Amino acid sequence: MAQLIKLQDYISRYEQNIFVYPSRYVRLKKRQWEKLLAVWEMGERLAVSGDELSLSVWEEENKEPFLDKVKGLFQREKEEEQTEILSGAFSVPGENNEVSFLFSPAFKNRPATVEDLKQQFLNQLFPFQIKWASATLTEKSFVDNKFYQDPVLKYFLQRFPDTFLVLYKPIFLVKKAPIEAEPVIITPTEIWCIRFLEQEDSAVYLGSPGHFWIKRIQKREEKVLNPLISLNRTEKIIKNILQMCAIDLPVHKVVLSRNGYFDYPFAPVDVQFIEKRNYEQWFRMMRSQRSPLKHIQLKAARALLDFCQTTSIPRHEWKLSEE
Repeated sequence: MAQLIKLQDYISRYEQNIFVYPSRYVRLKKRQWEKLLAVWEMGERLAVSGDELSLSVWEEENKEPFLDKVKGLFQREKEEEQTEILSGAFSVPGENNEVSFLFSPAFKNRPATVEDLKQQFLNQLFPFQIKWASATLTEKSFVDNKFYQDPVLKYFLQRFPDTFLVLYKPIFLVKKAPIEAEPVIITPTEIWCIRFLEQEDSAVYLGSPGHFWIKRIQKREEKVLNPLISLNRTEKIIKNILQMCAIDLPVHKVVLSRNGYFDYPFAPVDVQFIEKRNYEQWFRMMRSQRSPLKHIQLKAARALLDFCQTTSIPRHEWKLSEE
């Protein structure tokens, strides 16, 4: 599950220390998944033995997180490490161990398969990720509710590896002017600027150098804004920042349509057009990257975050502590 390090102009803990939080998040997520999977597998075995009492953790009327009921079963890590990961640097005055950042999945019904369990885990982790990425020890931002239902954001976060760092519609300050960019993914070895172009199924987009493209659906045609305009602007911003910071990472541009097609005979050679016919191949290539987080990747992320606009307010708990 990719990491959301910047959402528009909301505050981000990754801005404070990009070299700490990515690995910390991966450990937190991995530990919770392993615990959840262990409980699920235990329930599977107990179901065969007929131990109905132990399976009551999955009953519909149960209102408490089921992991609380098996507390103490999994003591593989030391208490100090748990504190460092689940609370530690995230403690806020007035809150015990920063409970608001403790992710504990809880289901009313027992998922039938491991895949169902994994998808429910990811679905519950998604809103946690947004909260995790939009608050710090002393500040927070008010996230628009639309992002919690944003299918493209969920796609980026749920379908790519943990080592991918995502800036979703970041707002860069270019000569003090705010400019919203396309989504950016920083992988351990490269940077991807991605422009989604998905509307009706099987739509055909006729590309051209002009300000508008033509979208053809059966016998109907409509004008759509040329996606390369914003994509090229995003690439230029990213490359300028990397150059200023002496960071050497390749930058790729992609126009992506999982449900449509492109017809652009003289398309620019520096842009990849990923459509319905070649999407699976590109997607498998992206997911197959197994490199760990790299120092140059984190340096690039820090450089980009330094040029992002941030809008936030002091946390209420912190203000009360100061008073």
